[in-house]
Amino acid sequence: MKQSPADRKAFENMAPGVLTAAGFLGNDERTLDRIIAEDEEAFLEHGLDFDKVADRLEDLAREGEQGMGEPITIGRLLVQSGEARGMLPCPWGDGLYHKNAVSVRPADIPPEACTEGEDMLIYSELSIHMLRVHHFCQGKGSPFRLDAAVLKQLLDL
Repeated sequence: MKQSPADRKAFENMAPGVLTAAGFLGNDERTLDRIIAEDEEAFLEHGLDFDKVADRLEDLAREGEQGMGEPITIGRLLVQSGEARGMLPCPWGDGLYHKNAVSVRPADIPPEACTEGEDMLIYSELSIHMLRVHHFCQGKGSPFRLDAAVLKQLLDL
């Protein structure tokens, strides 16, 4: 599949040190179009809809804000929402998003027993935008990766 100029530029923007210190790709060596295609396939296999997942993540972030930086229980989940000053641009150049980090994990598993990417999610306002608009879940090994299997397990969608 041939990458569009916009996708090529977005991929360049995802490298570590361009928009964020860690970048958006983790240790993933796949091309951007391959990452997106395989994540779309995984969403389909797990019966997930990008918009419904994005809506649920937005709801959890909004509810988590009520904890004022401390974890709060929402259903069977423990959600912690933190804000930072500033904005982050989307790698595709289609918006600016507040810097924040929302962590979600099962409430019945102690934090020290959780493994990032297996039992817990970390995401941001920008993560939700890229998920909804670009179907980009970030590369494997990225701390903000939205893995379909973990989303299915945690969000009950």
